[in-house]
Parts: sequence; C-alpha cells; structure tokens
Amino acid sequence: MLQSLTIIWDALPYLLEGSLVTIGIVAGAMSIGLVAGVPMAVTQVYGPRSLRFVVTLYVWLFRGIPVLVLLFLFYFGLFSLVGLNISAFWAATLVLGLRGMAYQSQIFRGAIQSLPHGQLKAAKALGMSDFKAIRSIVLPQALRLSIPGWSNEYSIVLKDSAIAFVLGTSEIMSRAHFVASRTYEQLALYIAAGVLFFLLTWLGVRGLRVLERKLSIPGYAQHV
Repeated sequence: MLQSLTIIWDALPYLLEGSLVTIGIVAGAMSIGLVAGVPMAVTQVYGPRSLRFVVTLYVWLFRGIPVLVLLFLFYFGLFSLVGLNISAFWAATLVLGLRGMAYQSQIFRGAIQSLPHGQLKAAKALGMSDFKAIRSIVLPQALRLSIPGWSNEYSIVLKDSAIAFVLGTSEIMSRAHFVASRTYEQLALYIAAGVLFFLLTWLGVRGLRVLERKLSIPGYAQHV
C-alpha cells in the first residue's frame, strides 16, 4: 500500500501535465461543437427542407458511429487520404469536435423549440428580419436554456477524451498507462487517473451550474 502511494505521488506531476492535455482536447472539442452546433440547430428549426435533411443526416452519422471508429477513420484514413498531416492531439480534438457538433446541435435545437413560437412572429410584426429576430431574441434565450444539456455534454466529451490514448496522445490515460507499464502498479495508477477524471468532471459541471444560475430565465427553468 505504501509503495503504491509513493508511486502515485511521484507520478502525480506527470499525470497533472497530462490533465492539461486532456483539458485542451475537451476545450477545443466543446468550442467546435458550440460554434458549429448553433447554426446547425437553427438550420434544423428554421432552414429549408434540403438543408434540414443534410444536418439530420450528419447528426445520425456522427451519433451512430462509435468514437473509436471515428478516430481511426479520420486519423488513419480520411486525413491521410487528403494529405492532412496533423498531430494526434489535434486529430482527437477535431474528431471529438465533429462528433460534438451532432450532439450539441440537438441540445440547442431542443432549447429553441422550447421557446414560445409567438416571439418570432411578434418580432417579425415589429419589422425585424428572420435573421435579426433569431440572433437577437431566440438565440440569447436558447443558449441560456442549453446550459444544463451542455453541462452533460461536457462530462461526456471529457470521458471520451480518454480514447485519444489509442492515437498516442499524451493525456491522462496515456500517461497513467505509461507509468503503470513500468512500475507494475496498474490498479493504483488507473485509480489515480480515474480520480483526476472525476475531479475535472466535478469542477466543470460545478462551474457550468454556477453559470446556469447566473443566466437563468425566470419562468423557464426551476433549480432544485
């Protein structure tokens, strides 16, 4: 027991460096999902039928294929096919971001559709264009209502980031495996990795809950 604790203590700085890599992957993937997921959600709700079909097809594809398959498909297949030479870190970030676009678009779509339909009609009656009404009235409310779902998506992306280990990304899981394979303290090192993932999940979700309370819309959400 003492030996295991000593090994964990000695490896802790190395594992914490890996947590920074993990945070980078998650932050990048969540940002990609946010930037692209909002327009996709708007398209599904207000766009023409042809574009709605394209977005729906994208969502089904990326929600229906396992993350590990997507990582291999892009990193060893599509990226090489188009001559794109990127690091394992950026490959994992991009693939998780592309997958996050599918999930986040549905979070934002649900939030948009939960708003009263009369708001858009009232804005148009006041002379606002569809684009301005969506940007100034619909999206500010929908983004606030999306925070609980976005919080759940954060925890999912964080846990999925461990799969980047298979590409050789030097994140938490990769570093824990590296130390465990040399010290033969697999149980202790993987418990330490699990604790780090748990803490990152708790801190992120806690922070988003604070943001949710500050930006809550009276009448649309109930805090328990």
